[in-house]
Amino acid sequence: MKALRLDKYLADLGCGTRSQVKGYIRQGRVAVNGAVEKGADRKVMPGTDVVALDGLPLAYEEFEYYMLNKPAGYVSATEDPKDPTVVGLITGSGRRDLFPVGRLDKDTEGLLLITNDGELAHRLLSPKHHVPKTYLARIDGPVTQEHARLFQEGVDIGEERPTLPACLRILQSEEQGALVELTICEGKFHQVKRMFEAVGRTVVYLKRLSMGSLQLDHELKPGEYRNLTEEERNELLCYKK
Repeated sequence: MKALRLDKYLADLGCGTRSQVKGYIRQGRVAVNGAVEKGADRKVMPGTDVVALDGLPLAYEEFEYYMLNKPAGYVSATEDPKDPTVVGLITGSGRRDLFPVGRLDKDTEGLLLITNDGELAHRLLSPKHHVPKTYLARIDGPVTQEHARLFQEGVDIGEERPTLPACLRILQSEEQGALVELTICEGKFHQVKRMFEAVGRTVVYLKRLSMGSLQLDHELKPGEYRNLTEEERNELLCYKK
């Protein structure tokens, strides 16, 4: 980790905007290694220098990683003029640079990774890495092994090329509806819904269960989140190598 300007250090931690924290520094409210510091451009080394605001030490982490069980009705964005956002559910962090990794439709529930690690997000979302994503879906009619075969071959959803091979597992199927798990290795717009539409079916409920190595913690209720465990974090970081 590289040294940071003192005002950036404080702003990254959600202590205020850059102009606000510069004011705190000028007022003598900020100390570095026990000594009051009035220079906003003072370089500090996270993990080595001790920075305190109003006498309270501030621990700095370069990256934060949260698992969210996204509820329906929230948009996968950092801000939105009409709807509540998934980032707004992360109330335990003062970071201003958090964002959702990928998008789930407003009515879709389930696993969403919230972080400020742009490199990891790029690796997880890059089409060339084919990171698998598994969804639980409720369908409006019966689903058969023929559908599974079509998905394995790839279906035409109106793009330049058919979808990549996908694994469809039928959990329950009756005339009035079916419950399935679908694993895809792409992230096209509304892909799961469009794949079922291509074979004459409609998705009536959708929930993401996993993304790469990360599995949804079923102890989390919709709208709840937690920090990733060290094991979960280390497994995800393997995608950056």
